[in-house]
Amino acid sequence: LWRKQLQIHYDNWRLIHAFLAVAAFILALVHIEGVGYYIATPAKRIVWGTIMGCWLLLLLYVRIIKPVALLSRPYKVRKIIKEKGNAYTLVVVPEQHQGINFLPGQFVWLSMYHSPLRMKEHPFSISSAPEQQGELHFTIKELGDFTRRIKDTPTGQPVYIDGPYGAFTIDRHPSEHGYVFIAGGIGIAPIRSMLSSLAARGDSRSHILFFAGSTLEKLTFYEELNALKEGLDLKTVYLLEHPPWDWQGESGFLVTGILKRHLPSHLQELKYFICGPVPMVQLAEKELHKMGVPLHHLHSELFDFV
Repeated sequence: LWRKQLQIHYDNWRLIHAFLAVAAFILALVHIEGVGYYIATPAKRIVWGTIMGCWLLLLLYVRIIKPVALLSRPYKVRKIIKEKGNAYTLVVVPEQHQGINFLPGQFVWLSMYHSPLRMKEHPFSISSAPEQQGELHFTIKELGDFTRRIKDTPTGQPVYIDGPYGAFTIDRHPSEHGYVFIAGGIGIAPIRSMLSSLAARGDSRSHILFFAGSTLEKLTFYEELNALKEGLDLKTVYLLEHPPWDWQGESGFLVTGILKRHLPSHLQELKYFICGPVPMVQLAEKELHKMGVPLHHLHSELFDFV
């Protein structure tokens, strides 16, 4: 909370969280022992002892056992692909193991340049589809110290992957009538995974993609998304903040008027996946709910977690 406002480096933020968790645990022990009331009977001592034991076991698993297990299942960088929008796609392959099983749209914690024991993992959505077996894609925009190093990563660089995680996936939210995807900037990464998966499965439903960006030249996967329409019933609506003078599409923010122009009459029955900057996600949710879309049909992922 407030990491960006206080300009705290990501690695320092992680260390502060770890320190505060341990400090809170120690202070709780001191308080319990000092008061005495909470451990005055054998039953109370058993309860508190069990809680403390579970906490220590969880800490041991998360910080030691699981990272050591990741060391035995490494990946390596196959290639780096330059994308539009100041982004790069990191392509990794498993080393002598089958790799992870994931659902389209999920994310992982990725450790690179350091051992997974160092607490320097970063969360990234998988931008490839599960059907694309043998490799994983992570499409990453240059935003901080770690992400700025992606483009210079050498082929063969070891990578460790903890995951998958997340419920932002079409496979956990089935829809009879198709899906509406709303992406802003690099928020297209998990949505690309879902769209690619739908195309690979030969899905015959109708889907809509709203994709907002500053300019046409900065829309990541622009050509690929248009190519997907050859095998997928997909309508694409691009919203540009700074459109060219001859632009015939939409511009500005995703307000009710734009949504009404492109959504079908049965819009309340569709499932929506929204991913991007916090203000865009909040605006889209607000506008859709005003139009009668049930809240349980709105699924969002904020790219402002860390």
